[in-house]
Amino acid sequence: MKLGIVISVADAETVWNALRLATFAAQRKDEVAVFLLGKGVECEGLNTAQFNVTGQMLGLIDAGGSILACGTCLKLRQQEGSELCPLSTMNDLYDLVCDSDRVLTF
Repeated sequence: MKLGIVISVADAETVWNALRLATFAAQRKDEVAVFLLGKGVECEGLNTAQFNVTGQMLGLIDAGGSILACGTCLKLRQQEGSELCPLSTMNDLYDLVCDSDRVLTF
């Protein structure tokens, strides 16, 4: 299955759980792509004692998944893309939606 996950929140627990699902699916050999949109582009800075968001992101990448971050949303926050979350475009989000068998939003 091709699973697309769009994360547009900056709540550590919600993002952590969305990424746990993404990592689990990738470990089961599903093709998983995560797109960070709106407040979701802030996820690299959401780590707490309970929710290791960056660890989940790295786990997803290690399992073969991908993460993209909206360039416009990053620019609005005076941020840049990173190696973990490369800068992306609306065209990439459109492709994710068109190519996925299922799309989940958080």
